[in-house]
Amino acid sequence: MQQDLWSYSPTVTGAHQSFDVVGYHVEATDGRIGSVDEATYEVGESYLIVDTGPWIFGKKVMLPASTVTQIDPQEKKVFLSRTKQEIKDSPEFDEAAFKEPEYRNRVGDYYGRFPYGGTGTF
Repeated sequence: MQQDLWSYSPTVTGAHQSFDVVGYHVEATDGRIGSVDEATYEVGESYLIVDTGPWIFGKKVMLPASTVTQIDPQEKKVFLSRTKQEIKDSPEFDEAAFKEPEYRNRVGDYYGRFPYGGTGTF
């Protein structure tokens, strides 16, 4: 059964708790990529906006909640099931349209190409 791209996996520790992950460091499977600029927890519509800082010249990216494998509130880190290159190659973030269905579909089409849980955690 395929998981919804825009929902946190039920196995993600901390995804449904009351703390906010804005400002948390974000770790791809192969290292740190930036920090969380915005996060949502709406059922079926959850995502992270990550500011990648100087890593890819200040680019922001939108990541579906299904890419999150772990949230560590003690270390203030969010762990993803994607590599740095997969995130770098994602659709360009559109500040004006990121909440629109067309943009969400484009991001979903991109991340939907990958098997869930690149680390085998889903």
